[in-house]
Amino acid sequence: MGVSKVVCVEQGTLDDLGTPLVDVTFVVFDLETTGTSPAECAITEIGAVKVRGGVVLGEFATLVDPGGPIPPFVSVLTGITDAMVVAAPKMTEVLPSFLEFVKGAALVAHNAPFDMGFLKAECARQGYPPPVNAVVDTADLARRVLTRDETPNCKLATLARHFRSSTEPCHRALADAQATVDVLHGLIGRVGNLGVHTLEELKGFVRMPTPEQRRKRHLADGVPDKPGVYVFEDARGEALYVGKSGSLRTRVRSYFTASETRPRVREMVGIAERVRHIVCATPLEAEIRELRMIGETKPRYNRRSRFPERVVWLKLTDEPFPRLSIVRDLKDDGATYLGPFGSSRTADDARTAIHEALPLRQCTERLSLTVRRSACALAEIGKCGAPCEGRESLDDYARHVAAARHAMLVDGSSVFSAVEARMDRLSSEQRYEEAAVDRDRLAAYVRAAARMQRLTGLTSIGQMVAASPGKEGAWDIHVIRHGRLAAAGVMPRGAHPVPYVEALVATAETVFPGPGPTPAASAEETETILRWLESPGVRLVRVDGGWSLPAFGAARLKGRIDRAYDQGGSRSAREGRPLR
Repeated sequence: MGVSKVVCVEQGTLDDLGTPLVDVTFVVFDLETTGTSPAECAITEIGAVKVRGGVVLGEFATLVDPGGPIPPFVSVLTGITDAMVVAAPKMTEVLPSFLEFVKGAALVAHNAPFDMGFLKAECARQGYPPPVNAVVDTADLARRVLTRDETPNCKLATLARHFRSSTEPCHRALADAQATVDVLHGLIGRVGNLGVHTLEELKGFVRMPTPEQRRKRHLADGVPDKPGVYVFEDARGEALYVGKSGSLRTRVRSYFTASETRPRVREMVGIAERVRHIVCATPLEAEIRELRMIGETKPRYNRRSRFPERVVWLKLTDEPFPRLSIVRDLKDDGATYLGPFGSSRTADDARTAIHEALPLRQCTERLSLTVRRSACALAEIGKCGAPCEGRESLDDYARHVAAARHAMLVDGSSVFSAVEARMDRLSSEQRYEEAAVDRDRLAAYVRAAARMQRLTGLTSIGQMVAASPGKEGAWDIHVIRHGRLAAAGVMPRGAHPVPYVEALVATAETVFPGPGPTPAASAEETETILRWLESPGVRLVRVDGGWSLPAFGAARLKGRIDRAYDQGGSRSAREGRPLR
């Protein structure tokens, strides 16, 4: 007699299947604002459309009184003026209604992080919990679904034309929301062909790699698991992006996975045709090579370190009556330099701070020891000794120059005290905005002086050999000459250090130092080496000469400046509290 078997199959729940997109209620919304910062700017208009299964269930639209003036360029862009919002409800009245409108729905916006950032900021200001709704970003979804052959970009206006929206976006909230509805439906149609039919699948799809990322995965083949530098190149061999990693294989592969979400990088991956790699002996060598290659090739997808040559310096000129001049080049002309500065404006701030303490001339002409000329207004208010008229002798002026050189290279206390005294006076007169300007000028001077003294401490050393613990008991050894990495190598565990150090020194790059505080490398390279030297476990093997900083250098003043900013320095200046 046979034995019958009963097989029980547990039926999945609706939760297991997910919510079909046709049954999902979406609220597609758009905000117009007075600027880009949720912390500092306000909402001027809200527009939203509630849809389910392709049917519009309702709309929400209102202007909002931002509580302050709308910047002119924003009014030009959106068409929303101060006169239009003067009688509009405030956000305290609008927010509860809007939160009720979106309750239980999935929120949709084009560039959702921007709109959600403002919405969450308003909720926090008014004491509401942040929205817990599911969020769909049509811009991000479009980048994953559409190729550059279909649309040149993923702007709302471009996508609205591509999907033949009945509404043209015009930077007004409701119109843009209506256009986004059509874009959403078009994108849902595209992802449906890819097997996405539920809200849960849609959210998972957004986290998947883009088609371009999946198609280019083969570019990571053959990349070794070693420290080094990688270069994404286009079909012409032009560098698109330069990066570094302690594991080239892991880092390069990450560009073709869902973990890489940066829009610019995804765009770069779509253009790239090959990945070139350079294996380095140590992570520090990889970091230095990355900096040098970015500065040399200037890849358009790298944001930082592309133009090291654009730094500027504050120069105390070498002439009978020196002055402070902003220059781009370091010369072996006997002049004293302070810097580098990232911009001429910052350098000018530092110069103004020094002028507050020392009566150096501020005119730009070269003065003669024999020819006299009329003094300017600065002489009348005591800001200049008027050497041009002969009121101040060469020896008297030389004392000011020596004090300026001392303040730039050794001790900036005189400048700090002079500017701080002016800030205290301005604060006591309730001129807080002017005090804040002086604080920023003082910060520019102190930070530049501290940075330069720190750089000079290393660049003045002809040769330094240092080592740090590496992998599997090995040691990473580096030869540094005048602040430039000249050689890098690895000494295996248990090996005698002397032969390795001698061989590395013998084969290191020959460095011929130039003039100024950064004679052989960019300031960024020397600072990278300094950070490594200060990291745990680093040991000095050889140092030619001494490595030191001025006992009364600007680093101690920088600490006071940084604390002032960290504790709300701008607010302190406005409220009249001293820098101390």
